[in-house]
Amino acid sequence: MGAFLFFLYGLVAYGVCLAALLYLIGFSGNVLVPKSVDSGAFAPLATALGVNVLLLGLFAAQHSVMARRAFKRWWTRIVPPVVERSTYVLAASIALALLFWLWLPIPVPIIWRIDNPAAAQFLWAVFWLGWVLVLVSTFLINHFELFGLHQVFARLTGHEIPAPRLTKPLLYSYVRHPLYLGLLLSLWAVPVMTAGHFLFSIGATSYIFVGIWFEERDLIAQFGDGYRRYRAEVGMLVPRRPRL
Repeated sequence: MGAFLFFLYGLVAYGVCLAALLYLIGFSGNVLVPKSVDSGAFAPLATALGVNVLLLGLFAAQHSVMARRAFKRWWTRIVPPVVERSTYVLAASIALALLFWLWLPIPVPIIWRIDNPAAAQFLWAVFWLGWVLVLVSTFLINHFELFGLHQVFARLTGHEIPAPRLTKPLLYSYVRHPLYLGLLLSLWAVPVMTAGHFLFSIGATSYIFVGIWFEERDLIAQFGDGYRRYRAEVGMLVPRRPRL
């Protein structure tokens, strides 16, 4: 019964996370959602800046702290290890939902506006390419493990989860963080960049670089010289063909 409840919990967490990520696409691109980065109730500039920076900081803190190995060792004394990842993605989804709900738009000044139709379409193509790259990257590194479903399903079926191995599937042979590269493309490839969108993109980009630093530190601790060699051979965000 415990394994079945863990599996249901993992399914719910995965569903909530999927909904949050889909809303993030619409939120950052101002498409198909009722409230986006540039829509909603307006507030004085100082209030909007303060609230938005606080929301970005809250998400970054949750996302970074809960992903650290030291936190996980402490956290799994309270939360069963099998649902640790599901709890992490659920908490991240709640932090994102809070950002969507409370974000205050800052429509002016306009940082840039691309009026040329061909150039605007090109930027939209890059925006969607970024999200495709994010999706593909998750499947290359085991999508269902990344979002916690693999762990709860293994517990339900009584299978052991193999020890992590350092692998370089497809895109990861040319860039160490294709998922983050996709996010960066989606953050900046927009034909109209308002001040509020610029703040969102700067905050998210800063978090990505801080997250990479922490993530690579953990990977070196886990895989040692193997990851050091990989880091020396393969570009972080700019694709680089490894030396033969």
